[in-house]
Amino acid sequence: MIRRAEQSDAQALTQLINRAFQVEKFFIDTERITLPQTLEYLHKGVFLVNAEEDVIAACVYIELRGDRAYFGLLSVDPDRQRAAIGKQMIAAAESFCRDAGCRFLDILVVNLRLELPPYYRKLGYGESGTSEFPADVVTKMPCHFIQMTKAL
Repeated sequence: MIRRAEQSDAQALTQLINRAFQVEKFFIDTERITLPQTLEYLHKGVFLVNAEEDVIAACVYIELRGDRAYFGLLSVDPDRQRAAIGKQMIAAAESFCRDAGCRFLDILVVNLRLELPPYYRKLGYGESGTSEFPADVVTKMPCHFIQMTKAL
């Protein structure tokens, strides 16, 4: 069942995101997100979650920005990956944004995650620019974001 996350989900979201982003340990040593950051995201935007009996299996963060929207922090419990849950969460995010009147959906992927641009291209996203990686995050190697956009 996909639903909107509530404040009471913040701790579980933080844990899920950090487990899912362990794959990025090759270029960053810190946790992907802290509880205060999760709470800030919940204040600025919306998390959609895939929850089964109050256990969150996946999430995606959405921020509405006029006729554009942004999604990020797509996270699937590592034990449940490869079951198309990620694609379901992306489809739910796209539907949510479309229903909110957005015409475009943007994502940012780290250039070092070579598997991500081809994955998102298959889902209709195209490269639309680049941006700097946050300066306050210490990385093991230089990196930047690739912005990808899909018309809704």
